[in-house]
Amino acid sequence: MSKNLIIQTKNLTKYYGKSRGIENLNLEIYQGEIFGLLGPNGAGKTTTVRILLDLIRKTSGEAQVFNLDIHHHSIEIRQRTAYVPGELGLFQDKT
Repeated sequence: MSKNLIIQTKNLTKYYGKSRGIENLNLEIYQGEIFGLLGPNGAGKTTTVRILLDLIRKTSGEAQVFNLDIHHHSIEIRQRTAYVPGELGLFQDKT
């Protein structure tokens, strides 16, 4: 039984001006694997997830989720995933 490739990146790079967010990230994550992004603040964990969900645009490289291009199929990808940011902002005057 072959496993499906769920997330794939090739040389994924994101710069914020001259500052590096991530550089040449290559990942292959297969169906059924448990995978964690670990690292210190500023290592690129959140940047990677936001790029994969097309919440921010990559500078260069390629990425697919569920064998779909992250930019051209972002709505379909987001319908099939969940993302809870580490810093959640809520309106103070809403109930």
